[in-house]
Amino acid sequence: MDFALTEEQRLVRQTAREFAEGEIAPVAARFNEAGEFPWEIVRKLGELGFLGAIFPPEYGGAGLDSVSYVLLVEEIARADGSIALTVAAHNSLCSGHIYLAGTEAQRQKYLPRLARGEALGAWGITEPGSGSDASAMKTTAVEDDAGFILNGTKAFITNGSVAEIAVVMAVTDPARAAKGISAFVLERGAPGFRPGGTYQKLGLHASDTAELILDNVRVSREQLLGQLHGGFVDTLKVLDGGRISIAAMAVGLAQGALDASVTYARERHAFGQPIGHFQGIQGMLAELATEIEAARLLTLRAAYLKDQGRGIRLESSMAKLFASEVGMKVTTKAIQIHGGYGYTREFPVERHFRDVKLCEIGEGTSEIQRLIIARQILQLT
Repeated sequence: MDFALTEEQRLVRQTAREFAEGEIAPVAARFNEAGEFPWEIVRKLGELGFLGAIFPPEYGGAGLDSVSYVLLVEEIARADGSIALTVAAHNSLCSGHIYLAGTEAQRQKYLPRLARGEALGAWGITEPGSGSDASAMKTTAVEDDAGFILNGTKAFITNGSVAEIAVVMAVTDPARAAKGISAFVLERGAPGFRPGGTYQKLGLHASDTAELILDNVRVSREQLLGQLHGGFVDTLKVLDGGRISIAAMAVGLAQGALDASVTYARERHAFGQPIGHFQGIQGMLAELATEIEAARLLTLRAAYLKDQGRGIRLESSMAKLFASEVGMKVTTKAIQIHGGYGYTREFPVERHFRDVKLCEIGEGTSEIQRLIIARQILQLT
């Protein structure tokens, strides 16, 4: 087994780390305090090719492999979870769905704009009354001679109010349940299609999260993404990849919290010496570092298998489950190591703590990941 990164993968990681440390870390707290979407950072990400990381150059992408993409997301998340989530949702979900299921004409029409950062992407499956049970969605797409008419509301949509392009799922055959769901690609400004309210969240304050409203939105058949009634099957494939990016985000947030804790343990003195000299603190740091490395390896393994063209449903769910829960543990302990200061906004660990909670919920809760893993190992349908 070879755990060494290629020269290109090391270069991607170094480039992402330098950008995160130089451009994101100095302003992350300001954007989060203001609840402001970081457009200036996002535009620079587009210039670097990070918004088209995993797509071929013929579609304007950087042509990176999945391992490089995981390293990129992790490094950004070390500095800020909001920007990491923006990158992950844009690449893995919206753009990823178009690349997976789109016709060549659809790829050529949408992916270059998305890859260059000229347009941000959103992906809409969750609704006010359907989350884990996506087949319970109420958004409908009624077919007529001219195409389809969409009606419904999508909820908790990352990039929802800032996206120019969105992929949304709708019921095209209610009698077929999950097998009667189709996907459509829409552009901002289409009559009847608009963002709804934005959410005031526990964390990720600089990540845009909003409703998407579809009020008699007319779409042509050219906007059907993939096969009619095949949207849910494609959605599951999209989520297999998306969960790897959420795992990478959790690893990055955990690593950022650990880095801050190591610095604090060296600088903070108690009883005449740095608190890092105490065995209790050393034990916590050792345990956290070990679990982060295990989460990182699970995530990299899933990315590697994806690059090999292998099925990754089991591996991506394992990576997301473990990494997100390790992230929650690490950030909790990081606050404890910081003591009273960890409970203030003077240090970044409280922001990492609030941000990483989303990783246990988004793109399938931890409970759903356990269900997927159990079904895979029991070979249940």
